[in-house]
Amino acid sequence: MDVRRGEPTPPIAFAGPVTARWPGVGVAEDLVTRLSAICRVVTAGDELAQAGRDWWPLTIRWALSGTTPALPAVVATPGSEDEVAAVLRLCNESGVPVTATAGRSGVCGASIPVFGGVALDMTGLAGVVDVDDRSLVASVLPGTFGDVLEDDLRAAGLTLGHWPQSIQLSTVGGWLACRSAGQYSTRYGKIEDMVTGLSVVLADGTVVRTGGRAPRMATGPDLTQLFVGSEGTLGVITSAALRVHPAPAYETRGAWGFPTFHAGLDACRRILRRGGQPAVLRLYDAAESVRSFATETNVLVVLDEGDPAIVDATMGVVRDECGSGTLDIGLVAGWLEHRNDVSALGALVQRGFVLDTIEIAARWGALDGIYDAAVSALRAIPGVVAASAHQSHAYIDGACLYFTWAARPADGADPDAVYVQAWEAVTSATLERGGALSHHHGVGLNRGRFMEAALGPGAMDVLRALKHTLDPNGILNPGKLGLPSPWGPAPWP
Repeated sequence: MDVRRGEPTPPIAFAGPVTARWPGVGVAEDLVTRLSAICRVVTAGDELAQAGRDWWPLTIRWALSGTTPALPAVVATPGSEDEVAAVLRLCNESGVPVTATAGRSGVCGASIPVFGGVALDMTGLAGVVDVDDRSLVASVLPGTFGDVLEDDLRAAGLTLGHWPQSIQLSTVGGWLACRSAGQYSTRYGKIEDMVTGLSVVLADGTVVRTGGRAPRMATGPDLTQLFVGSEGTLGVITSAALRVHPAPAYETRGAWGFPTFHAGLDACRRILRRGGQPAVLRLYDAAESVRSFATETNVLVVLDEGDPAIVDATMGVVRDECGSGTLDIGLVAGWLEHRNDVSALGALVQRGFVLDTIEIAARWGALDGIYDAAVSALRAIPGVVAASAHQSHAYIDGACLYFTWAARPADGADPDAVYVQAWEAVTSATLERGGALSHHHGVGLNRGRFMEAALGPGAMDVLRALKHTLDPNGILNPGKLGLPSPWGPAPWP
């Protein structure tokens, strides 16, 4: 896979001429002319095809037949907040859908312009604007790619501590839009714990500033968190104030094995209960341990970094709770080396597999039951050849489970139907046992149909009301989060 630093990376090449699976809204020539007077605009070519998809695994298979989920009529690339506001103002007046995009690394279709219109490419707003080293706050533009941001912060002796698997493929704006988690989240938190304030442009071009002035403000509801996780449906993020940390000078590692996945989960729970918060606390079930570590046990990899006194105390708690099942510390190095490698995805799709990962979150008391039910339900689906899970992010009240599955549909079977069945199986097992629909991949298009069940009708009514108030013409990322759209229902499934 050719990762282009600071640019979107396509998941797989299209085979042949590209056509759109879902028809979209066009843009009048007059509006194109007016948009062209504001910023760079593209109306034809490969850039439109690439802007019509993200890393949603389902659509990678579609690309093998030259199909992209959707095609925007225009890709507009603003270079400033004022230009973002001007583009949105024009589109709102004209009733044209706008979907904000950047790295397009999402795996749930959140940045796919399912109704066409304008793809708003936010990579033109990139870079670190300011660093307040004394207060440990950095102001960052939304189109900044993760690896570029971290390199710039490290040059100043700082770190954000946010290490998603997609760090080279994703941007700050995407992290905020989907409530992203990094692999070190047990130490540093998720992106919603790191953001102190935002600048957001609403559908009509109004610019809103939230938070950012002081820590723990008590000036009404936290409007910053209103936009974090809204996936571009309520407004377009144009800058963010993020909490940063001194770059760590000390690190320790460890690995342990457990006879069952449930025993490993309980050890993680006890570590958090005692106040231990190692940066990495990842537990793999037996199937994933064999596949990833060639070890027939349930592997827990642990890594912590920071001040030596805190790290050593944390690892002391880990050793107390994990007992004598110590494994080769080299397993952690192996995990670090391969943790961001997603190159196998395209190869498996080309070999005829239907596959995906499904991450959820739940309280400690529900995790065992969700794990058992979801894995059993996946394995019962005809054609499924692998179903496993690992615990990837842990907190004092619960954790994230990350299910991985692959299927080889029988001859004549509809691969899309197998895909839908697998998602229905895991989601039902999760929601019926009190778990959350998503921990860090967001909702996008693929999970939209589950939102009413996940939030409950009252809360979903509130979300619909917010959408109508902030975006009365419904132009912002229509078809996502299970919200109604002026252009009809979402096209999937």
